[in-house]
Amino acid sequence: MTSLLAQSADVNVAQNVGFGIIAAIMIFAALTVVSTKNVVHAALWLVVVLGGVAAQYILAAAEFVAVSQVMVYIGAVMVLFLFGIMLTRARLGADTDLNNKGWGLGIPVAVLILGVLAYVVIDAFEDTVLVDPTEEQIAGTTVALSDGYLGPYLIPLIALSFVLLAAAIGAIVLARKD
Repeated sequence: MTSLLAQSADVNVAQNVGFGIIAAIMIFAALTVVSTKNVVHAALWLVVVLGGVAAQYILAAAEFVAVSQVMVYIGAVMVLFLFGIMLTRARLGADTDLNNKGWGLGIPVAVLILGVLAYVVIDAFEDTVLVDPTEEQIAGTTVALSDGYLGPYLIPLIALSFVLLAAAIGAIVLARKD
């Protein structure tokens, strides 16, 4: 029994270390997103942040949500961002006019909001203990979601993908220089 408790403690330490490493990478990438002067580089650093979110979901044993994060945000939304950047004929190099003149006011406001949010979350969930879900609960939610997507909602999902494909092709055709 003590061996099982020791293994559980080792797993918790490894999860905490993994969380810290991923969170540090995400913070660096997020700061780079808002500080870079190249719009395309900002979008690519945002991919790193969103990938970090997916990695955090994997640490939380939410694999389905992690895969959904990768497919929806990294796969679809970032492609749309990059299409938007490319199709608006924005300059692809460094741009000096991207910053707002009042950016200095944003730093103390962001720190104030961080403090208020941290206080509210710690005050609300200070003594809360999360229980581990059973295998039936985990499997039941994932199975229900996959049955919904691959059952009655499969045709609308495929139709939506064709509509998005047609919109992307239309945007490329409209943006072409002839």
